[in-house]
Amino acid sequence: MKQYFAVGLIVFGMSVCSSLYAHALSKPTGPVILTVTGNITNTNTDSKTAEFDREMLMKLEVVEQRTTTPWSEGVDLYRGPLLKSLMAALGVKSGTLTVTALNDFSAVVPVEDAYDYKVILAMDINGQPMSVRTKGPLFLLYPFSDVASLNNEVIYNRSVWQIKSISVE
Repeated sequence: MKQYFAVGLIVFGMSVCSSLYAHALSKPTGPVILTVTGNITNTNTDSKTAEFDREMLMKLEVVEQRTTTPWSEGVDLYRGPLLKSLMAALGVKSGTLTVTALNDFSAVVPVEDAYDYKVILAMDINGQPMSVRTKGPLFLLYPFSDVASLNNEVIYNRSVWQIKSISVE
């Protein structure tokens, strides 16, 4: 009887430990292109932040989005992870995001936008990785062609390109 109890405790302990680490983020092996700080549950650095390289972001739920933007002519095909997939990986369910670009421009984005719309962190445009010159490495992109109501100044201002960091509040 004692042996079964001890085995049960070991199995229970292993399942608790594995669920604690089920959401642990791996560490980047390539150049870090996004750093997330603030009110996040899952981190991968000693400073309680999350760092992502391109490969890590492309392992999230990646989608393609064909859309126009106010900053380009015609329709382009963008590809990148859904913002809600990144939020899930970080353990974020609500709040606000301060999205900051390489030139320190920033915009406040409600986390709800990630769940209400198909917002992506565009990483590719028309089959090519986005460079700084083409608004990369990351561009917070709303589905402008799919949801007409998103075509307004508030949403345009939230559409940060050349993203380097996100702070979750």
